Amino acid sequence: MYVCNSNMELKKKILVIINPISGAAHRDYMPEIVNRNLDSERFDVYVRFTQGPGHATEMAKKAIEHQFDGVIAIGGDGTINETASALINSPTALGIVPCGSGNGLARHLGIPLIPERALKIINDWHTDSLDYCTVNDIPFFCTCGVGFDATVSEKFAAAKRRGPISYAKNAIIEYLNYRSQEYVIKTHDSDIAVKAFVIACGNASQYGNNAYIAPRASMQDGLIDVTIIRPFNPIETPIIGIQLFTRQIDKNTNIQSFRTRELTISRPKAAIMHVDGEPLMMEADLHIKCHPSGINIITPAKESNSIFEPIESGFYDFLNAIRAEFDL
Repeated sequence: MYVCNSNMELKKKILVIINPISGAAHRDYMPEIVNRNLDSERFDVYVRFTQGPGHATEMAKKAIEHQFDGVIAIGGDGTINETASALINSPTALGIVPCGSGNGLARHLGIPLIPERALKIINDWHTDSLDYCTVNDIPFFCTCGVGFDATVSEKFAAAKRRGPISYAKNAIIEYLNYRSQEYVIKTHDSDIAVKAFVIACGNASQYGNNAYIAPRASMQDGLIDVTIIRPFNPIETPIIGIQLFTRQIDKNTNIQSFRTRELTISRPKAAIMHVDGEPLMMEADLHIKCHPSGINIITPAKESNSIFEPIESGFYDFLNAIRAEFDL
């Protein structure tokens, strides 16, 4: 007779999706790191590599069909967006091992940039039900935006090398020639006509690399944090840059910010925007909406108290920047 032991916990079934050309994930040893750090007594682990754009979404959808408990995305914000887009409104949880150039969502959630430490968080299996957003029904989880940052994302995507050094180079070149655009922003209670350098919509607080474009944003409030940067004098550029990286940009007099559940941004014509850092050609009118508690994400059970972790993460950032710049 078969007797069920109620004290035995069934293993969770998880799919690990690796983008092989994303930062530190571009190594043959990543599957070994996964298998060495995930608890084999708790998880049945299936490792797969992406083979091109959209493949992560396809694999994550199949994981839901086969009742996987979680899908772990190893890569940059683009890989995470593709994976997460398949998991919205499903019981399957998203795990994140950040290996990209910006890692905005992971940084917002406090997930370590060192793969071994990020994988240890998966072992703890602490999940939160968090918000996601859509722009014209396309999901995003960190930020989307129009204006200068969208233009830079387009140039960055076409660059031969990825990483903060390449991003900074493209930003400087584009800044010298960029001209602010006219927009109309509509919410449930107001219409705003504005000439803007950037309009950013944040579900999370930052673009990546600790650039806090929406420093007060929460993924559990059901709201979008909208940041409008109006045209500014070049002399003010260093101040805005410092405030961007010190969570103080919303205190700048050139900045207008507000929160809303949804909004529409209208432009004179269709143009590029960025969605979680990826450039997309989109219609002139952009309808942006927050969907509360729409995705389950594995997050740190508690904040790290280690005084060494910021130093280690900074060093890891530096190594990844060098790898990206010299294609190591």
